[in-house]
Amino acid sequence: MHINDVFETARQTGRTPFSFEFFPPKTERGFEKLYQTITQLMVLNPAYVSVTYGAGGSTRDNTHKLVTRLHQRGLTVVAHLTCEGSSEAEIAEILANYNAEGIRNILALKGDVPKDQHAPRPAFQFAADLVAFIHARYPAFGIGVAGFPEGHPDARNRLTEMDHLKAKVDSGANYIVTQLFFDNHDFLDFRERCVLSGIDVPIIPGIMPITTKSGMVRMADLAARCRFPAALLRDIANAPNDDEVARIGIAWATQQIRELLDAQVAGVHLYTLNNSSASLEIYRNLGMG
Repeated sequence: MHINDVFETARQTGRTPFSFEFFPPKTERGFEKLYQTITQLMVLNPAYVSVTYGAGGSTRDNTHKLVTRLHQRGLTVVAHLTCEGSSEAEIAEILANYNAEGIRNILALKGDVPKDQHAPRPAFQFAADLVAFIHARYPAFGIGVAGFPEGHPDARNRLTEMDHLKAKVDSGANYIVTQLFFDNHDFLDFRERCVLSGIDVPIIPGIMPITTKSGMVRMADLAARCRFPAALLRDIANAPNDDEVARIGIAWATQQIRELLDAQVAGVHLYTLNNSSASLEIYRNLGMG
């Protein structure tokens, strides 16, 4: 299903689409565990699922393997693709393979710079260039791009930041999915700034529940501008163990989603970290599971 059809179905039915994100494991055992997680989550009928792409294209083969396997299971799959780590010819080959397999939804990203100092120069400097490349060759593809409610980590000027996001949309993007955040005011302000900038595609908030203290530290490392509200930090600091941290994090994410649904968001994207328990609990809390 084309991503636009996902949003059109939601509009017609009045049901907000929920989606899940997975990352490709490194081992066969990891794949087996992930498939168990996916089977557990499929009873929730996600509108689509997405699969990440490692820094510098480091998970290219495993990303393709997972995307293909999920597509064969009848799921609408969005495959991440980055500028970093691939030549223009390699990106063209990846897109051709996906097209031949009937996989026609891409999340186009600039991507993380690989740690290898000898890594090849990226095919495109900006995500907007990748979007334009995909759209020109495969106009029937659905294309998503990333949004950053708390500010793009590379942005030096917050006034021109939205111009770069609009350039991605003007190049052919169909929707925006955001980086994780923990204060809905950041998302709602971001959405309003998108409107002021003339961006009129669906904007999907990305939610990642905190389940361990160490996991929160990793989130802070991965999402450079991620802001943790004081109330959330206080509750987690007072938690005696990670079971209590998970309860707090899931409750916080549930309340975020409730408020976002009241704000008529175009969808909700859950970063699962390849684990089903938090997403299942959130669904139950929302009365959806």
